[in-house]
Amino acid sequence: MSSPGKRRASNAAISPPPIKRKAQTTITKTAVASFFTPTSQKPKERTTWNERMPPKDGKDSNDARATLLVAQYTPESYEAEPPSKRRKVAAFDLDGTIIRTASGKKHADGPGDWQWWDTCVPLKLKSLYYEDGYRVVIFSNQGGLTLHPDPKSKGPKNTKRTDQFKTKVNSILSKLDIPITLYAATAKDIFRKPRPGMWNEMLNDYDLNGTEATPEMEHSFFVGDAGGRTAQLVSASAVTANAAIKSKGKGRAGPAALPKDFSCSDRNLAHNIGIDFKTPEEYFLGEEPRDFVRDFDLASHPFPDADGEPKALIEQKNEKDIILFCGPPGAGKSTFYWKYLKPLGYGRVNQDTLKTKEKCLSAAAEMLKDKVSVVIDNTNPDPDTRALWVALAKKHDIPIRCVWFKTPLALAQHNDAVRSMNGTLQLETQGAKGTITPDHHLDRYAAAVEWKRAWYAETEATRTATAATVVTASEAHFGFISTAVSESLLLKAKIPGRASIPIVSSRTGCSLTSTAAAGVCSGILFLSSMFDDILRLA
Repeated sequence: MSSPGKRRASNAAISPPPIKRKAQTTITKTAVASFFTPTSQKPKERTTWNERMPPKDGKDSNDARATLLVAQYTPESYEAEPPSKRRKVAAFDLDGTIIRTASGKKHADGPGDWQWWDTCVPLKLKSLYYEDGYRVVIFSNQGGLTLHPDPKSKGPKNTKRTDQFKTKVNSILSKLDIPITLYAATAKDIFRKPRPGMWNEMLNDYDLNGTEATPEMEHSFFVGDAGGRTAQLVSASAVTANAAIKSKGKGRAGPAALPKDFSCSDRNLAHNIGIDFKTPEEYFLGEEPRDFVRDFDLASHPFPDADGEPKALIEQKNEKDIILFCGPPGAGKSTFYWKYLKPLGYGRVNQDTLKTKEKCLSAAAEMLKDKVSVVIDNTNPDPDTRALWVALAKKHDIPIRCVWFKTPLALAQHNDAVRSMNGTLQLETQGAKGTITPDHHLDRYAAAVEWKRAWYAETEATRTATAATVVTASEAHFGFISTAVSESLLLKAKIPGRASIPIVSSRTGCSLTSTAAAGVCSGILFLSSMFDDILRLA
């Protein structure tokens, strides 16, 4: 008899036996065979690699590093050709267009974790080169790679991923076995899509920059998966095998959900260059185009038809006062100062040049002692920072006004990027020096200025701020972007008990070749000189 404290043993299985999951390896048989093959017997490597730095464009390049990785594949039977023979360019993205992961994961497990996006891809690319006479190239953003780690940066310093990327690209280009060049942008500079740096490098490499020949733009095209496509419900029968990989409705009956694209950078690159664009589904599979949207579209900021100089300008109605700017980097603050306030005799305090708040406060105090009105040309996103300037105004018993640059962050990012990569846009030598404001700085600004909508809506009616007709036009435009941009809005703020103050919007940029300021901003709003209003802005 068994003990009452013990459970009866049972031979019956209470659950299925555990099954050991088969580990998936990214090591191919070819790689193993190559490892054991003597060097003298290995075939000659057909891919050559080099690195390139961004063009100087008159900027300080003491800390310049190579950020573009270039791989050029030459088949064994290749014979040199004159540039004029191949003036049509067929350009492709890499990940999600030519290849996808074999594991099905978003990011590859290793250099061997890849397969053709579709079985027709290599045949189509070979046909483009050998039958249609196209120059075939690949443009890829590879922000996860580090070519030369910056010891001052907090970013990744391991170059192992770069070596793995080279191994994968060597395999891809060898399988294609056509003359082809791959360009990989590893930093946020002129090379990164949708900026045209990689296209310009390609033109120079193949002598298509006008010295020997020029590309046939009307017959050239770019294929990429970052097309800004919106999410879409489709019937399960209409979902192709490749679309099903991205579809959230895979394996279910009924409609399938095709997710939106992660970006519109590929479509924007083609637009900036001036060539046709297609998604992989459209080009390789013949599918109909899907709807798309751009997060930021320059077509929304056309040149106005108005002529002449702006008539609505800010006036200096006080013998001495402080004007406090509030807006993100790239909102147009400095341009507004140089164009409208400096001619009125205002001094300027800027933390980019003075480095610390303490020095800014000291410099402003000295100007006020000399009876010079002061503009605080900083972002000033939070009430605590603005409180310092309110206190300074109270100390000197003078009015203080706040100019709020209501520029969307997407537009500010664009302005900042264009300014940073074009020396002619630097309004002063102490400016950005060719660096783009990091995304986290803009995110921090956005978090700090999480405007209290209820307060703004309540006081907006009191101020009766209304949109007026745009009164300025600019001849400046962005040279590498086909759509012109200009000042977009003029606001007139009426403050109870005070005279109305007309304001004209402005921005920090102009063309690649001109130093005249262009004005793009979603609006600039003057707020009351009452101290409480400035503190409650955020």
